[in-house]
Amino acid sequence: MAVRVRVPTTLRQLTDGAGEVEVEGHDVQAVFAALESAFPGFAERLVDDTGRLRAYVNVFVGEGDIGARQGLDTLVAPGETVAIVPAVAGG
Repeated sequence: MAVRVRVPTTLRQLTDGAGEVEVEGHDVQAVFAALESAFPGFAERLVDDTGRLRAYVNVFVGEGDIGARQGLDTLVAPGETVAIVPAVAGG
């Protein structure tokens, strides 16, 4: 069963404007791989060359921040929602 991914406005050019897409994946890393497969260019915007989540990207599985869990190894249950949220700065 697929998981839903909420796509921020800044990345919707990769999903033909879709604000939400469905992909397969048992953890966040697999979800990102599926996003890259379906929408080339996605991964480079989310992770760096070493495979670590970029500093300005926040990811939530359900209501929990993956930074407070197992990072990219955070499990994603079928039907769950993964939200990609770019960091906002100001001052």
